[in-house]
Amino acid sequence: MNADILTSVLAGLAILVGCLGIIVPILPGSILIGIAVLVWAIVIGGPMAWIVFAIVAVFVAAGMSASLVLTGRKLKDMEVPNKSVLLGGILGIVGFFVIPVLGLPIGFIAGLYLAEYLRIKEAKEAWDSSWESLKAIGIGAAIEFLLALLAAITFGIGILIHFLG
Repeated sequence: MNADILTSVLAGLAILVGCLGIIVPILPGSILIGIAVLVWAIVIGGPMAWIVFAIVAVFVAAGMSASLVLTGRKLKDMEVPNKSVLLGGILGIVGFFVIPVLGLPIGFIAGLYLAEYLRIKEAKEAWDSSWESLKAIGIGAAIEFLLALLAAITFGIGILIHFLG
């Protein structure tokens, strides 16, 4: 098997894992997409591969930045501390192993609510704060996922140009 084909297939699989990693935070996300296309560009070489990498890098950086900035700003405006999100993440990871697949979101939501309840000491306000936090995190992840898909499409176009052009 040719090195170009092998590298392209492995990079494509890494991009798939990266896209899934945006949805399932246990897997690596956007950064894996950028690294995979960088390795692909190094192996393939030539101006076209580096142009594809540059475009993918812009999409990946924009996605990660948008996700962090939008989510962070919304959580800061709502005065939700990082500790609440961290506890949600820890319980999400525990939940992932206790209840396969569904444990991650259940654990994250439970952890976020628990942290907010301990902070606010009012069940309704803690739930409202948790729900708004979840929406902010979801919007950030959706934007990052959309830009990751654009990066994947760019990679796909690069593959077509390389092998058919």
